Amino acid sequence: MPEKKDFIIKDKRIFAEKDTEKKEKEEKAEPSKEEAKNQVPEEEAVREEAEKEGDEKDYPLPEINFPTFIFSMNSSALMQLGIIEDPASGKMTKNLPLAKQTIDILGMIEEKTRGNLTEDEKNMLKNILYDLRMIYVKMKG
Repeated sequence: MPEKKDFIIKDKRIFAEKDTEKKEKEEKAEPSKEEAKNQVPEEEAVREEAEKEGDEKDYPLPEINFPTFIFSMNSSALMQLGIIEDPASGKMTKNLPLAKQTIDILGMIEEKTRGNLTEDEKNMLKNILYDLRMIYVKMKG
């Protein structure tokens, strides 16, 4: 009965001159530290191209932390409730089922982070949820 192979082992140690030459070619293919500094990173190149096309404005992004995340979710919910305009389209649209889902996600975050938030974070989330729920109930009814 032939033996069943579950995995393959490849030995990458250098034993012959051919292997040494192959490794040297691979190392030469990688840019040196100075060459890497002179190259424009892909993200930067994409951003520069977008700026040339006028598709993207250069706005500073806020620090990523819990409060900015919650404020972002709050803005999304307010937009879905039709309180603020959609920044992409400039229009005010209502989507109550989506607003309810966003409010429910914030409620889940409140539940799952209980005991792990600072007093300020806890109060901020509690107040945002209260306000969003009241607005939703008024619009639904």
